Amino acid sequence: MEKEEPYNPLIVSLLYPWDFGTFFAVLGNKQPFFQLHTMYKIRIDMKRILLASLAIASLALQSCHAQHTDAPQAAPSELTVNQAPAAPSRLTLTDFTDVAAATIDGVVHIKTEMTQITPLYQSFFGFIIPQGTRRQVYNAYGSGVIVTSDGYILTNNHVVQDAERIFVTLNDRRELPATLVGNDPATDLAVIKVEGEGLTYIPFGNSDKARIGEPVLAIGNPFNLTSTVTSGIISAKARNVNIIENPRGQETPLESFIQTDAAVNSGNSGGALVNARGELIGVVTAIASGNGYYTGYSFAIPSNLAVKVAADLKNYGYVQRGYLGLHVTEVDAKVARQAGARAVKGLYVAKVTHDCAADRAGIRQGDIILRIAGVEVNTFAEMMEELGRFNPGDRVEVDYERNGHTNTVEVTLLNSHGNTQIIRR
Repeated sequence: MEKEEPYNPLIVSLLYPWDFGTFFAVLGNKQPFFQLHTMYKIRIDMKRILLASLAIASLALQSCHAQHTDAPQAAPSELTVNQAPAAPSRLTLTDFTDVAAATIDGVVHIKTEMTQITPLYQSFFGFIIPQGTRRQVYNAYGSGVIVTSDGYILTNNHVVQDAERIFVTLNDRRELPATLVGNDPATDLAVIKVEGEGLTYIPFGNSDKARIGEPVLAIGNPFNLTSTVTSGIISAKARNVNIIENPRGQETPLESFIQTDAAVNSGNSGGALVNARGELIGVVTAIASGNGYYTGYSFAIPSNLAVKVAADLKNYGYVQRGYLGLHVTEVDAKVARQAGARAVKGLYVAKVTHDCAADRAGIRQGDIILRIAGVEVNTFAEMMEELGRFNPGDRVEVDYERNGHTNTVEVTLLNSHGNTQIIRR
């Protein structure tokens, strides 16, 4: 017979979490000890089986580890960044040093002067008596982008509006006087001119091809810190944030901003937003902030709109705009359901102005505008941005939905006077 091991209550209690109060209560009932011992023996046998199983599993793991360590691989603790698997090439970081060097000379610092005349009063025995006027000179600052080698500079209208004198400081610290060529409050853009030849300029890029997530640089002069470069990505496109005011009250403000998280502050207005190829894809205009300082969001006018405005201001002194003559509502789920639209997209035509361009082409109330010149339009900002690239007299294809069917019509755009003539200032 197999020799039984002496009973050791400590070992049992360690392997099995028994309650000692229960154990001694059983003994107090004078239960035969051999029955208790048999019970523990069964548990000891189970313990032996468990230990044997663990030993076999341990040997198997050691064998597997030995086979694994025979291969020439580095231990996990020795893994470094350079040894980590390389990310796909399309996700590699962009080196902006060459882009910054190529474009920084194309951004200028702008200082404007304006004179404000205020009346002076003097108290004489409780009576307020006019004592003449006082002339006080105020300065404002911003940025601008050189867009031609002979000195045409694109900036924001609010930077140079009401300025009596304009001075431009180049990146090489030369200061030059500038003249106002033209301004457009509806887009908050303006063009000024300095005398010069062979100036470094930034070429226009195609803002339509700019993609959300694409890396960009913002170049400007925040807080009069000249030639400041910050980086970020494009966060959104076709943003309408209702910040442009049109004091003339003649034209609807045109907002279709590129949103970026590149740091922008006071003084960046009119600066450049450039892509990784060093192309101008936006003119920095505003920030979204509750305290006047950068808090994560900034906005730029897309280059495809800016280049049209700049060309018109240079050639005519006034921006030529073509209109459809429609009052539209963005299509959401509710509008789509009420209009019986096939999809939640497009712009619902709420009203058609009599004898306007759309009216002449046969577009009617209740239609849903889907595309303009082949470009999908789902917001008012997208429609205004697309129309803002055309002149009165241009023929544009408009796709629209009516009664569940898609139709295409060619529309001849008209100016604000209802004709196709060029308007000059």
